Amino acid sequence: MKRHKKRLRRVFGTPERPRLAVFRSNKHIYAQIIDDTIGHTLVAASTLEINEAGTKTERSYKCGELLAKRALEKGIEKVAFDRNGYKYHGRVKALAEGARAGGLKF
Repeated sequence: MKRHKKRLRRVFGTPERPRLAVFRSNKHIYAQIIDDTIGHTLVAASTLEINEAGTKTERSYKCGELLAKRALEKGIEKVAFDRNGYKYHGRVKALAEGARAGGLKF
């Protein structure tokens, strides 16, 4: 709980550089690009939308690519990565690498 609360003091999404927030459940991973100044989600993607077979890590990578594609369509190129207190490992790392491969910069 402390890690999750502490992150908001350091990572804040602006219109020029919105926040890429990650939520990880046992089965899926969800990612949103958020502008914190107005409190709106600009782009979202999750592994629920990916109907391909594969491990959770592979689907997380595809989710990152999908999120990057949608963000670039809306003109978002730079984001601040908010891993939401999760370790940068496994599915969170795969999502980040997929987003970078899709064209996002952070």
